[in-house]
Amino acid sequence: MRALNSAPFYRASKIFDVNPLGVLYRLYELFLWRQIKTGPNPHHIGLILDGNRRFALEQGLKSHEGHSAGSDTLEDFLEWCWRLDVRIITLFAFSTENFNRGDDEVAYLMDLIQSRLVKLREDPVIKEQQVKVRVIGRRENLSDEMNREIDLIEEKTRDYSRFQLNIALSYGGRAEIIDAVKRIAGELLEQRLSIEDVNEELMSQYLYTEGIPDPDLIIRTSGEERLSGFLLWQSAYSELYFTQVYWPAFRRIDFWRAIRTYQQRERRYGR
Repeated sequence: MRALNSAPFYRASKIFDVNPLGVLYRLYELFLWRQIKTGPNPHHIGLILDGNRRFALEQGLKSHEGHSAGSDTLEDFLEWCWRLDVRIITLFAFSTENFNRGDDEVAYLMDLIQSRLVKLREDPVIKEQQVKVRVIGRRENLSDEMNREIDLIEEKTRDYSRFQLNIALSYGGRAEIIDAVKRIAGELLEQRLSIEDVNEELMSQYLYTEGIPDPDLIIRTSGEERLSGFLLWQSAYSELYFTQVYWPAFRRIDFWRAIRTYQQRERRYGR
């Protein structure tokens, strides 16, 4: 991951590009930046990075090449979020239902995710930006090797506190709620909790996300307009943003459009 520095987030000199389309892109990027730079930014963004396989199909690539391209886009996305001071990012990397895909694709995705965890663990930017990395989901479905890598990165970043990156892996929103209910029921049976203790705040503490602030904004790429079980409890008052762009083709202007839309909405929380 490229090192972040203290330089201004947008340099106007970037608009001078030999490619005319590049010039137009930079001008539009500058226009968007001026619109969003002083507005309120989300504290927590959830991301459903969808469309890797369809992107590959339309580009005449193999499906694993789409997943690889999407992994590269994710690196850029994290930098964009950190530069906007988005403190928590939760990525929907692999659902419990994704295990129903072909064996070759599942094996490739697991290898890709594991390699990215290794890269994150060794990345100096993670230390520089003080990013705590957590993997949330049913880890019993993962290989011993994957679980060892998860333990290593979580232990290495455990005391970092500026940003938090949650990777939802072997994750399902219903499974998360069921697991939380089971844990609470166990505490009740062992009389470490009383029935009067059970409320929304307690429930949040027993979810995989362990009571961190709920996402302000959830972005889903590829044109699908559903959450597919992502953060079912936590998304009750999240702003939702759906874009037609496939995840590997997602650009900074697409992200800034999502931020602009978020800033234009009035969040009333049922009031």
